[in-house]
Amino acid sequence: MDKKQMLEAILGYYTNGNKAKFASILGVSPQTISAWVARNTFDSELIYTKCSDISADWLLTGKGEMLKNSDNNSLSSPTPSKIDSINDHEAIPFAEAARNGLSPIPLVTQTAAAGFGNANFSIEERDVKEYYVIPKFKYCKVDFMIEVSGLSMYPYFNSGDVIACSILRNTQFIQWNKCHVIATREQGILVKRLMPGDDMQHLRAISDNKEYPPFDIPVDEITGIALVVGSVSLE
Repeated sequence: MDKKQMLEAILGYYTNGNKAKFASILGVSPQTISAWVARNTFDSELIYTKCSDISADWLLTGKGEMLKNSDNNSLSSPTPSKIDSINDHEAIPFAEAARNGLSPIPLVTQTAAAGFGNANFSIEERDVKEYYVIPKFKYCKVDFMIEVSGLSMYPYFNSGDVIACSILRNTQFIQWNKCHVIATREQGILVKRLMPGDDMQHLRAISDNKEYPPFDIPVDEITGIALVVGSVSLE
């Protein structure tokens, strides 16, 4: 991949191709992003600093997987991974958050989360239970948080745990065997590990609780997918 193709892939992942929004993430002007595209270049160090999901090797060479993984797995070579647990003492007051450039993250209802597959996804104030500021998520792309319900992902998640979600704009960024939030027409919101199905028309949903058998979800039943990038839990 050349620099332009790489930049377009990064834009697609973080902002669905919106250059102005990506410029805001990096702290540069939209004109800078446009200039990078035109010149087939970009500031690798700046992107690596601001975009914590991006692999340094891929950023420098354009080879391999775009998204890094500390457990050495990739989109094409699935292995289990452990999501960081965030302790409640790491939360800070809103005033301090503003001084440090941190944005509050909305904890939304299941109903609100069910609409995240919409290209025009927006959160109404009535659907927000609370806002949280979590410094450890500063360099993560977190679109919303929801509460886990049920025991299908136990012991990885308990019912009531709060998970931070990053909306996937393109299915090529599904990270196999990692936890995702899946919005479906028939079953509502699901929190499962995802694996490829037996054919291109299905994805395999896997629970950590072995009492819940894996099952296939028809792709055309899925209205949205978000990667779980972190969690907040209580003992």
